[in-house]
Amino acid sequence: MKDLYIIGAGGLGKDIAWLVERINQNQPTWDLKGFLDDGKMQNEEINGYKVLGGCEYLASLEKESWVVCAVANTKVRRKIITSLSKYSNIKFPILIDPNVMLSPLVRIGEGSIICAGTIGTVNIEIGSFAIICLNCTLGHDLFMENYVTVYPSVTISGNVYVEEGAELGTGTKIIQGKKIGKEAIIGAGSVVVKDIPANCTVVGVPAKPIKFYG
Repeated sequence: MKDLYIIGAGGLGKDIAWLVERINQNQPTWDLKGFLDDGKMQNEEINGYKVLGGCEYLASLEKESWVVCAVANTKVRRKIITSLSKYSNIKFPILIDPNVMLSPLVRIGEGSIICAGTIGTVNIEIGSFAIICLNCTLGHDLFMENYVTVYPSVTISGNVYVEEGAELGTGTKIIQGKKIGKEAIIGAGSVVVKDIPANCTVVGVPAKPIKFYG
């Protein structure tokens, strides 16, 4: 059993703890030690697991330990992972729920998470530290860069390119062949029928930009 810590004790963190339990029911793999969260009280118990402290807790670990970052905000997640690069004993697992359906032609980068109910077809590449939440559909020839967050029930058609740090809101639908720009935010329930530029928020059916930011 490998020691595992979850950064983030919010809703997504609780979901990931359940995902880890499901993996262990299928094949004992992880010794889940608890949560790390700067915004929670130390020793607070959440669904049977204690908050051990903030991220600085990792500095006290000497043995090889595995860490998963359950923070949906892509910019915050990138900052946390970058700060952990100084610890040579920290490793980042790929966590995939046992009932996820993926073809053998799917490549996944380190630290990425795929939650229950998701289906991925063929010739898909998912970057590092991506989070794909419950019940998503990933079409053929999807290319997803690092630090992307895909919220529940998102449908991505074939030949879609998602750039680094994009967030795809719950229930988003993206038709084939579209490109989602770097750090774009797609509002919940939106339907993407055109390429989405970087650094903007889009909403609606069809999805249109409502805000740009630098």
